[in-house]
Amino acid sequence: MFLGEFEYRLDDKGRVPFPPRFRPYFKEGVVVAPSPEKCLSVYTIAEWKKMADGLASGGLSPSKLRKINRALFATAFHTGIDGQGRLSLPPKLREYAGLGEDIIIAGTNNTLELWDKAAWETEKNADMADAWQIIESLETH
Repeated sequence: MFLGEFEYRLDDKGRVPFPPRFRPYFKEGVVVAPSPEKCLSVYTIAEWKKMADGLASGGLSPSKLRKINRALFATAFHTGIDGQGRLSLPPKLREYAGLGEDIIIAGTNNTLELWDKAAWETEKNADMADAWQIIESLETH
């Protein structure tokens, strides 16, 4: 389970330090993919395979599955953490997420997300307000 938020700086080569406590979970590799929220989702290989298997067995029509496969797999990037504990992010993914110099790595249970710091603050505040409303609606059932 990935918890917490960590602030780092992206270097001029597009590398960001990876939280030391999470590095052991990514020994097999890292999959970085665009997220609909204009951030980057970071998966362990096992979690990426689980998500892929779920899509394949999810009962989607062949045409919808092809579209999802193109959107997810063609834009994802398989990499690793280098010897200095950094994750290298390709320019297309950095551009997609609008990543500036200040980066937030946020734990989101079974994945991590990489955010531009300013975008993260906006998203986090909105999510907190929505989360409390969702929790309250669950308490009434």
